[in-house]
Amino acid sequence: MRAPDLRLPRLRLRITYAALLLGFAALTMRAAQLTLAADRSAERGRNQLVTALDLPPERGRIVDRNGVELALTIGVASVYAVPSEIPDPDATATQLAGLLDLDATALRARLARRRPFVFLKRWVDEERAEQIRKLELPGIGTVTEPKRAYPHGTLAASLLGFANIDGVGARGVEQMENAWLLGRPRRVAVERDARGRLLLGPGLDRRATSGGDVALTLDLQLQASAETALAEGIAAYHAQGGLAVAIDPRTGDLLAVAESPGFDPNHFRTTPFPETRARAFTDAVEPGSTFKTFVIAAALEAGVVTPEDVFDLRGGLRVPGKTIRDLHPKPMLDVAGILRVSSNVGAVKIGQKVGALRHHQTLRAFGFGSRTGSGFPGESNGLLRPVERWRPVDAATATFGHGLSVTSVQLAAAIAALGNGGVWNPPRLLRARRAPDGAWQTLPVAGGHRSVSAETASTMMELLTGVVHVEGGTGRRARLRGIPVAGKTGTAQKLDANGRYSHSRYIAWFAGLAPADDPRVAIVVAIDEPQGVRTGGMVAAPVFAEVAAAYLTRIGIPTEPESVEKPAAATRTARAPAPPPSAHGAQPGARILVPDLQGLSVSEVVQRVGSSAIRLELTGQGRAVAQEPIPGSILSAGRERLRVRFEPSGGRG
Repeated sequence: MRAPDLRLPRLRLRITYAALLLGFAALTMRAAQLTLAADRSAERGRNQLVTALDLPPERGRIVDRNGVELALTIGVASVYAVPSEIPDPDATATQLAGLLDLDATALRARLARRRPFVFLKRWVDEERAEQIRKLELPGIGTVTEPKRAYPHGTLAASLLGFANIDGVGARGVEQMENAWLLGRPRRVAVERDARGRLLLGPGLDRRATSGGDVALTLDLQLQASAETALAEGIAAYHAQGGLAVAIDPRTGDLLAVAESPGFDPNHFRTTPFPETRARAFTDAVEPGSTFKTFVIAAALEAGVVTPEDVFDLRGGLRVPGKTIRDLHPKPMLDVAGILRVSSNVGAVKIGQKVGALRHHQTLRAFGFGSRTGSGFPGESNGLLRPVERWRPVDAATATFGHGLSVTSVQLAAAIAALGNGGVWNPPRLLRARRAPDGAWQTLPVAGGHRSVSAETASTMMELLTGVVHVEGGTGRRARLRGIPVAGKTGTAQKLDANGRYSHSRYIAWFAGLAPADDPRVAIVVAIDEPQGVRTGGMVAAPVFAEVAAAYLTRIGIPTEPESVEKPAAATRTARAPAPPPSAHGAQPGARILVPDLQGLSVSEVVQRVGSSAIRLELTGQGRAVAQEPIPGSILSAGRERLRVRFEPSGGRG
């Protein structure tokens, strides 16, 4: 009877077990449901973070030797898209194409690709960026990117180079110092708000990722004067272009590197890449008769001639493979006269006394045939073949600068060595560096080497002074009022496509130093393919005088180019008559230093400049925001204009 009585309890127990199992199963399913839901919620939260955008680093500044900004980084809007967030690519493309100056069909195709992120237009102006923001288009946004800016436009452009659209130095100092200037990339979050609009997260502090600053040896005011003088010289003779390089003989500091034609690094994408090179460093050409300087220096150093030694130049000179003749032959000349009138025959005869080996060694000692050590990217070695490969004709033509090639910077460093007591210094571009969180650290001046003795250098300076100041010298148009000048002219034939010397294409050279009795600056000028008159003494020497006068005046040695009658080909555009002398200002023709007028009112500018006999040309109202020429330039009182532009919001920052 007991067994049947147990059936009911067992049934109840089984039902309880089953209920418990069902309960546990329900709890397990609910837990799983909650876990999956939470994961989906987290995923939805994570999906609010659309992408992380890597922005180029903010490059450090480049300044001149006086702290004037030459290159800096500014924030500019760029337009981007997250295609997966765009519900209607066709309509979006139609709305954006006109604002971004893009083809609507091509833009539609880009928006239809389901990529996580794409730039539509880099570096747009703020007005268009604001218009795009107001459209509130899903999946479209703007981000502030760093963009390199060059406040002085074309000024020193080939030397500075530029940073490309990704913020990497691609030419010049920007390339040379890229590792120091570059900084570290910034990663910035791009998120969606509750309405689905894209938001740019704060990212990193720009200052924490920015690059270091560099200060150049360049003097921006001298650079402006050099570019102005060079442009006038090129225009006067309808030349193809030109160069002017100024260097401090004592330190090797490059003070100015002017080149024409130039370009604007703010618009580097519209300039063919080869045209952005720095020709003063990269282009090696024949130096012409400027090289007579160095064969005579070699002869004096070797003691095989004295300045008074006389050479018989009658009938020219025959060497194997060539007959050397002078354009204006002289029967007899001493060494000083050979340099003064630039006799090819005399230079070859001096070279024969020196010997090819000693001549070649002297050229190497002056830095020819190898890079200068400036560190500039793409710098050329020039061409100076090994002496073992010199035939007699090569040794002869090398004395007057044919059959070899040099860069303008090499020639400037070599002529500077004579003004530095015979010690050659490597050209120097960098003056100081500053880390993002540190102070300026001045870079040491690299040691040079002796090219010739101090005695030889002193004698050469006397001979070069005769080229400019002794009657009949080829360099008389390089004279400065009250200041002795030393220098050498040169006229080099260019090679035609067939490899032969042209009879119509020349480079006019002048290489000189001032003051000759205490050289403060060495300047090399090259004018490419002048028309009509082609000699260095006529074409390049006046540019030297303008640049030298501007620099010496700035450092407290007032002077100006000595008036020399110019040939008809060099006549410049006529200017309006000068006003009468001011009772309180400078006499017309006096050289006046242009002041910095930034932020001054119209009346303040007139008060500050009006009494100096500078001719003012004022436009606009408010405060001065721009002036031409820039501060520190040299103007002739009453003959040149100073243009100043005013704007209501202008002023010092």
